[in-house]
Amino acid sequence: MELKRLIEGVEIERIRGETLKEIEGIAYHSQQVKKGFLFAAVRGLKVDGHRFIEDALQRGADAILLEEEREIPQGTGIVVSNSRRALAKISSNFYGNPSSQVKLIGVTGTNGKTTVTCLLESIFKRARHPVGVIGTINYRYGQTLISAPNTTPESLDLQRILREMVDEGISHVIMEVSSHGLDLDRVYGCQFDGAIFTNLTQDHLDYHRSLDHYFESKRKLFSDYLMKSPKPGRFAVVNQDDPRGEAIVEGVHVPVYRYGLAPSGQVFADRMTSTLEGLSIRIQTPQGPLLIHSKLIGGFNLYNIMASVATGVAMTIPLEVLKDGIESLRGIPGRLEKVENQKGIHILVDYAHTPDALERSISGLTSILEENRQASQREEKIITVFGCGGDRDRTKRPVMGEVAGRLSDLVVLTSDNPRTEDPLLILGEVEKGFKKIGLEAWASEGLKTWRAKKGYLKIPDRREAIRMAVRLARPSDVVLIAGKGHEDYQIIGTKKFPFDDRIEARKALENV
Repeated sequence: MELKRLIEGVEIERIRGETLKEIEGIAYHSQQVKKGFLFAAVRGLKVDGHRFIEDALQRGADAILLEEEREIPQGTGIVVSNSRRALAKISSNFYGNPSSQVKLIGVTGTNGKTTVTCLLESIFKRARHPVGVIGTINYRYGQTLISAPNTTPESLDLQRILREMVDEGISHVIMEVSSHGLDLDRVYGCQFDGAIFTNLTQDHLDYHRSLDHYFESKRKLFSDYLMKSPKPGRFAVVNQDDPRGEAIVEGVHVPVYRYGLAPSGQVFADRMTSTLEGLSIRIQTPQGPLLIHSKLIGGFNLYNIMASVATGVAMTIPLEVLKDGIESLRGIPGRLEKVENQKGIHILVDYAHTPDALERSISGLTSILEENRQASQREEKIITVFGCGGDRDRTKRPVMGEVAGRLSDLVVLTSDNPRTEDPLLILGEVEKGFKKIGLEAWASEGLKTWRAKKGYLKIPDRREAIRMAVRLARPSDVVLIAGKGHEDYQIIGTKKFPFDDRIEARKALENV
């Protein structure tokens, strides 16, 4: 594309050099630069792309996008105030503004984004809409599956993927839009048809520093991108039971579809039964009641299902298609995913890595077990295996410890992805939450009597922690392995090592 066309719509401070030239490609990593490319010097969280301008030029870059005035010995220099935002707009231009050619639905919130996208994917498939998904687990469409380094890709990668989807005939795209993706302008230039808000609880405060900044980043999906999208028929879907539900759509002048437990919303639930086999629920909609039997486990998934129903209502999808789509989804990788076995132990792997998500998961399982206890007179227990990630929000660690200790019968505290932090220091910060509620630390010699009194074990090695939890469980007990979910690796230091909680649980069962 000619550089002059490529930079249309970009807020430019100065241009030094020729713009009537062809640009062969775009890169924001200098090592990916080829002859005739434009290199975008982006300031990252750890590395400043301006340091690699010389390398990009040596590799053949013909234009440089940058935020500071400097001499570009060959090629064209384009100075902007925000190279991230400029890169996003240039990428959209380069790939022919692909978001304008699909129905693009953005899902944001602390918890539930992945589940909602999977539910909508199933619904759209039942409605015979060719669908693509961009999210935490992967990016997928048709027969294509791409690993996901970020929940929301960098703008250049995002626009390329959207272009590929359009070229493959995809008509509907559902995208998890993270707070990082919003704050770092990764979705700048995208034209949204709909935006969904699930909830807001503590997470990512290592980056956002405050819950208010975290919320304002989420709100951009509605106030900036949805409002400024030129598409007709735009809509918003919000959880009216969340304290921030109304605030996120304040001043957003598109139809708003609210869901929750109160009948004041367009979509609300008035009946639910929850078991370890799934949910039976009745949801009221403007088109009438909807009876659904879902394979998803945990009462909190009622909200994810209601969000999907509300979106379907906004898009005038028939109720029978909504029902069929939701009921045909058998499960979601790493979201209270069952590890099937013949031992009678209920082993569930879940991505819960925030205080709220952990509480929702354990509370949902507790409610199910309480009903079972009344019916069977058995004393089923909940064993929770979890840890907290390193180089992330430290303030949530004791909170998660308190939640796990309060709601579980036994906690096996272990490592998550320690990254560059000392695993034992991370565990020590989680233990502050245990101490706050007076939870007793069990030594191995006292484990014979753990069922009579709550307590916790500290086993830094995650593999050993999972084995211990499975070994201690009896038939009908629940073992919840939380924190990593679908991840098939563990990050120790700066390296990734193969590790999958589901595989480790199956190996542990072999020795029970």
